[in-house]
Amino acid sequence: MHFFFQRARIHLFLALSMGLILRLWWIHAYPLVDGDSLIYGEIAKNWFGHGIYGFTAGYSIRPTLIRLPGYPLFLAACFRLFGRENYSAILFTQTAIDLATCLLIAAFAARTITLRAGIVALYLAALCPFTANYVTTPLTETLSLFCIALGLYAFARYVEHPGLNRWFCALTFSISYAALLRPDGALLGVVFLPAMFWFARKHLAPSRAAGLALLCAALTLLPFLAWTLRNERTFHVFQPLAPRYASDPGEYIDHGWIRWVQTWCAEFTSTWEVYWNVSGSPVDIHALPTRAFDTPEEYARTAALFDAYNATLAITPQMDAQFAQLARERITRHPLRFYVVLPMMRLADMWLRPRTEMLWIELRWWQFQHHRNETIFSWSYAALNLAYLLTALWGLSRRVPYTSLMVAYIALRCLLLLTLEYPEPRYTLECFPMIFILAAAALTMRGDPHPVPAFTSLPLSSSLSS
Repeated sequence: MHFFFQRARIHLFLALSMGLILRLWWIHAYPLVDGDSLIYGEIAKNWFGHGIYGFTAGYSIRPTLIRLPGYPLFLAACFRLFGRENYSAILFTQTAIDLATCLLIAAFAARTITLRAGIVALYLAALCPFTANYVTTPLTETLSLFCIALGLYAFARYVEHPGLNRWFCALTFSISYAALLRPDGALLGVVFLPAMFWFARKHLAPSRAAGLALLCAALTLLPFLAWTLRNERTFHVFQPLAPRYASDPGEYIDHGWIRWVQTWCAEFTSTWEVYWNVSGSPVDIHALPTRAFDTPEEYARTAALFDAYNATLAITPQMDAQFAQLARERITRHPLRFYVVLPMMRLADMWLRPRTEMLWIELRWWQFQHHRNETIFSWSYAALNLAYLLTALWGLSRRVPYTSLMVAYIALRCLLLLTLEYPEPRYTLECFPMIFILAAAALTMRGDPHPVPAFTSLPLSSSLSS
């Protein structure tokens, strides 16, 4: 990274200064410490304060496995350094980490494409509001983005000089910690581990390249061995990651309700107004889109179930069975809609919806007559998001090194998201390091079929010492 610092000092100062101001403004204007953030915080306090990874229940602490230990570990370290429940310090720490992510993205682009591409990637990453505003909440997004950026840069350096070196260690850390943060972080390993063999075989014997990749895989899995053994000892279950529905063993899961939601849910508004409100909050049947009912008779049955739920604010096994029956009928009636159309609609919503979920913007932002300014702002945000995506698609036409690696990660992530029953825009955020790099290539390469990486124009001693 030394060559990038040497040759782009002014741009480094300007981009990082503007990025810092943007993130500090987000923290001032839209701080959000609620919901999952408090769940992570409680686990961290109990883990390092009492030695139990769990939740406070009355005068005791109940063990849990609904969240992986990566982010609670980060919070516990921050609490130890900055004071118990000092969430403001966590947001500022995440700001520093996010700016480091921008530097890693820029260094990767500069090293593998051109110096100019690295500078443009730095501005695109530092000034992107969609990633920047996640520093304002204690969630895994900021650290996940850092792991992806570190993995990309460390991988590029490892391929240049494969072996047991610092880049091997950095790559191993990024893969392992990404998966410790959240289950879908394991996709980084699914992509990088085979690529370690494939790209390193140009410099090493195939057996040596395969051995290094296998060693990286083994080291990556070590923390999960401890986590799996803990879950087996505490709960008597095999659980190497976190459970899909964030439930501890023995907790009731309303599978029928979830299956029924999956037969119509396609946008984040339904996720927020309906799916997340069950159980515990009332749900208005008028919040459902028309595609949730195929016939008047089905509407009447659904309305009766909603009335029964709203009377107790809980889904009983009997209600769940009726929702499951409705789901079966709807799937039988329209299998193509359930297995193809709705998953694609959910994926499109996660990619294209205005990324205002962290802002105080109306969920139904498109209702111009109710909130004119918010509608205009949301359409502008959607246009900016689309501009990033289209520019990155344009970048695919350039001969960018490691394009196959970046596309493989995005494709695998999209395939995983197709299996979800509800959309949430932040689930595509982890693709943005690749978006920044490809967009930078599109804006700088000008159709040059053989770009010269920035580091090749430096003296050999400089490039090796970086």
